[in-house]
Amino acid sequence: MDQPQENTSFWWQTRGLTWPFWVANLMEMIERLAYYGVRVVIPIYIAQADEIGGLHFSQGDKGFIFMWWALVQSALPVFTGGFADRYGYKRQIVAAVVLKGLGYVIMATQREFWPFFAGCLVLAAGTAVFKPPIQGTFVKTLTPKTSGVGWGFFYQVVNIGGFLGPPLAHFLGGYSWPMVFYGCAALVSLNLLWLLTFKAVDSGADRTTRVWQVVVTTARQLCHLRLLVFMLIASVFWAVMMQLWDMLPNFIVDWVDSASLARHLPQFMLSRDLSRGLQLAQEWVINFNPFLIILFVAPLSWYVNRRMRRLTSILWGFVIASLGVFTAGASQSIYVCLAGIACFSVGEMLCSPKMSEYLGVIAPADQKALFMGYANIPFAIGWGYGSFFGGQIYERAGEKAGLALRYLAEVLRVPELPDRSRAFAALTERLGQPPAQVTQLLWDQYDPSQVWTPFAIAGLVAAIALFVFNRYARRWEDINV
Repeated sequence: MDQPQENTSFWWQTRGLTWPFWVANLMEMIERLAYYGVRVVIPIYIAQADEIGGLHFSQGDKGFIFMWWALVQSALPVFTGGFADRYGYKRQIVAAVVLKGLGYVIMATQREFWPFFAGCLVLAAGTAVFKPPIQGTFVKTLTPKTSGVGWGFFYQVVNIGGFLGPPLAHFLGGYSWPMVFYGCAALVSLNLLWLLTFKAVDSGADRTTRVWQVVVTTARQLCHLRLLVFMLIASVFWAVMMQLWDMLPNFIVDWVDSASLARHLPQFMLSRDLSRGLQLAQEWVINFNPFLIILFVAPLSWYVNRRMRRLTSILWGFVIASLGVFTAGASQSIYVCLAGIACFSVGEMLCSPKMSEYLGVIAPADQKALFMGYANIPFAIGWGYGSFFGGQIYERAGEKAGLALRYLAEVLRVPELPDRSRAFAALTERLGQPPAQVTQLLWDQYDPSQVWTPFAIAGLVAAIALFVFNRYARRWEDINV
């Protein structure tokens, strides 16, 4: 039956949430604050051609790093979820915090490609170990009546961390790039203290299960065709969604002009662009996404919970988020970019919490963390190939430094091309025009907004596939939710 879930008040459901649930959410918020403090600025640190103190790797290198980061961070929880059920949530959280702190320190101290790459993977592994026991903890504290609003609150505190992370990184980056990583390592270590404030939540799993049996159980449950189809569809959406964090930061720095807005904002939100003057820092532009989610995700989750099935909410989220991605990169205007981020955020609020909630609801009672691990499979696939191809696409058709080199070679036929880090400055000098005018010239010549078209199309294709899946799901009582 296509029925919305039980109609109970928002405050009634909120009062049903317990202390371990809130502590788990607080630890998740701290972890996300540190994570997004790095995550929102690292595309600039890794690949922005003219970033002072940056690594100056290529956009393709950035895509390669993010691909492997995604595979480690999102594939490992498929198994670490089962281990969390078996060996206890608290033990696994301790191991995760140690790994994450080590990853941040390696990233702070290493500037060569492979050592820095290794630091990224250690951080990714720590995140992979952290997610299932945290999610398993609060899933075990939820009931069918509090599930909808509980997941809404979870997604809200994740985005509070996501919102506070970028300004933290902006502040720490004022000292140095390594300070960003050291600060986040110190911050994530605070979770060891919060573990002392509540009694361990029992997973309900058989504690006599051997390691190989956990692996076998994980693989066996994963072989259900309908579960695999759903995760494949979801992976396409994650390929689209992660470009907000992987590609949009570079796109904003390269192309989006926010000078008209920046003049009305406080100094701590601004950065100085050598070619265009004061601009709204890209961290704060991206921050519009978690800001909107903080305000609206919990009440929206409650409202949607009463009005539509989970799969229907996910479907509409796919459509709206895809339109938002296309809009965010359609223009050089900061206002169009923010409108696209707002549209994307609405779509994200409709589908992202519901995808996790959906797997949590259909999971067997003693395998909640295991199924939360499964939730990372589409994220791994989508973020992995999305970031890899996104890096290739942006390097070829979107990066301003790359397009400046292309203009020098194809139009001006310069025999000796400058280094990538000086490409735009060299083109400006040769043309004898202001930087803003040269930026507009490259935009008109090559239309870098086209880099967003493949991702918008992919999101709409995922929506169509989910529509078909949704029609069939109504015949299956076990997943028709």
